[in-house]
Amino acid sequence: MSQRLLHTPEGVRDLYGNEYWGKLHVEGRLKETIRLYGYEDIQTPTFEFFDVFSREIGTTPSRELYKFFDKEGNTLVLRPDFTPSIARCAAKYFCEELRPLRFSYLGNTFTNTSNLQGKLKEVTQIGAELINDPSVEADAEMIAMVIQALLNTGMKRFQVAIGDVEYFKGLCEEAGLDEETELDLRSFISGKNTFAAQELLQERGVERFYRERLLRMAELFGDMRFLAEAEELAGNPRSRQAVERLRLLAGLLENYGVDAYISFDLGMLSKYRYYTGIVFKVYTYGVGEAIVKGGRYDRLLQQFGKASPAVGFVMVVDSILEALSRQNIDLPQRPKSRRLIYNPENLAEKIREAREIRAQGIPVELLRADDPTGGQTQ
Repeated sequence: MSQRLLHTPEGVRDLYGNEYWGKLHVEGRLKETIRLYGYEDIQTPTFEFFDVFSREIGTTPSRELYKFFDKEGNTLVLRPDFTPSIARCAAKYFCEELRPLRFSYLGNTFTNTSNLQGKLKEVTQIGAELINDPSVEADAEMIAMVIQALLNTGMKRFQVAIGDVEYFKGLCEEAGLDEETELDLRSFISGKNTFAAQELLQERGVERFYRERLLRMAELFGDMRFLAEAEELAGNPRSRQAVERLRLLAGLLENYGVDAYISFDLGMLSKYRYYTGIVFKVYTYGVGEAIVKGGRYDRLLQQFGKASPAVGFVMVVDSILEALSRQNIDLPQRPKSRRLIYNPENLAEKIREAREIRAQGIPVELLRADDPTGGQTQ
């Protein structure tokens, strides 16, 4: 047998034993929190038509998708992101529904990030989506739920950074930026690359007054005091309304009792172009990238035929596990099985005994007396 067949491809891995048990435990705690907020489980296919994740939708770039063909010649992709799938599903099965829809999911996503060494290409994600609710109260529910879910895993040291895409778009509109410049600028500001952002704006001939405003936006992060500065910086109603919504959001999160975990970052912008309002990410000690990402996407469902506002988030289970490990937060160990030793003469008796013990929820292994491992009753 080829040695290659014993190994996994780059970016995927096997899980077993206590590590897998710990992962199941964390998934259970996260899911239980979401359930307590009234969310209903939903499952979508592992692969979808390519168009569900196309450029027009504003999700993962085509070069990062795992693409293949079915026998009819349709281009299919392994899902890189759950939100467009949930949007498609909601538009199909709940097209006429007007009441708020709360969905929760658990599954794996696949991204062909070959340029990022050491980054997993298959990760497990748990998320929630609240559809048909445009309110800031819905935004607050999402963020409060994320914070409570993380606390329920045992994690204590994390921060939720909150921004608003509308603030950025208002400044871009005020400066007269075209769509291409806006998208390029979004990438640079999101990556905190102010030098590249400045060079871009100079190349595109943006007036100095507006250049300075857009570049200053990237530095607006911290507590509530930065919202006042952000409001002064904005000379347009679109950006000012975004600041006011963030203020309302902060008040609601204080009511939830989770305001100690939040901060604001007006320069935080998602790579997913379908976000239309608030965006948020959770960062924690020991992990270099966000362990939770979310935001409002009020126009995404319209792409699938249902004009509905929505907000949601995704928690990356693998990253949460890494953070818990690096923060020395212990997870439950896999419980050991009770071992019963049998021989041909007492097999029926031991089977009855095993059934009685299993009925109490205790795992039991039946081992032959001549088993080379020589187990003992525990």
